Amino acid sequence: MISAALVKELREKTGAGMMDCKKALVETNGNLEEAITWLREKGIMKAQKKADRIAAEGMCAYAISGNKAVIYEVNSETDFVARNEKFQAIVQEIGQAILDSDAKNTEEALVAPSASGNISDLLINATATIGEKISLRRVNVLTKTDEQVFGAYSHMGGKIVVLDILQGDDPLVAKDVCMHIAAMNPKYLDKNSVDQEYLEKEKEIITQETLNEGKPAQIVDRIVAGKIDKFLKTICLVDQEFVKNPEQTVGKFVESHKSKIITYVRLEVGEGIEKRVDDFAAEVMAAARL
Repeated sequence: MISAALVKELREKTGAGMMDCKKALVETNGNLEEAITWLREKGIMKAQKKADRIAAEGMCAYAISGNKAVIYEVNSETDFVARNEKFQAIVQEIGQAILDSDAKNTEEALVAPSASGNISDLLINATATIGEKISLRRVNVLTKTDEQVFGAYSHMGGKIVVLDILQGDDPLVAKDVCMHIAAMNPKYLDKNSVDQEYLEKEKEIITQETLNEGKPAQIVDRIVAGKIDKFLKTICLVDQEFVKNPEQTVGKFVESHKSKIITYVRLEVGEGIEKRVDDFAAEVMAAARL
């Protein structure tokens, strides 16, 4: 006979429903610890069923400690969950766990130690508890020297997050650059970092467009060169017009503060993920089944 007091104790320890707690205790002959394990396993099984769902919402975040910083994206299925305090606490816990580990990428981060065992365990438990697929999608770890400074900026509650490293000691300059990156989304740092295959494809497109305009063949190369130069100024961070002062480029702004941009990472929630689109009727039906 399973006592009400034991069910209550299990419920307080796990937060599981009363009927689930009672069933767990019945299945484990009243052993409290085994019942906790049974509930956890039950939650894991539920979580695994959610593995094929699309998690395209969520938030990006960063964590900094000394000369090390991490910028990462944690996804949920809905924006409603992403705004939940419990989800946001999990995101912060993940960031600290990565920061405290030797992880250098997403794969290594997933096995980084956490209070739940490792981050993979934390995500599985979060999926079971919250009821939506929760996943760690991207991780970038940056390190700097003592002569460099981190800049960071989070926009719209983590919808867009930017982290950069500048040579110098002015964190406000580094943050201003991050804000610019968030707004303008440069594809590359400078012309030297542009992927040549990408540039050649763009050159082919521009050349064909110019020929289609009926321009004389002898001036096509010159026109294309001018258009390519203009194109590079739109995709290279240091050559973009600075959002806070369009009369100077980002590169000139940084130079005026005796600094230099070393690297940056910009993450935007759900970029590159094909989001599921539900029609209104399906949405209402789904809600009715809750």
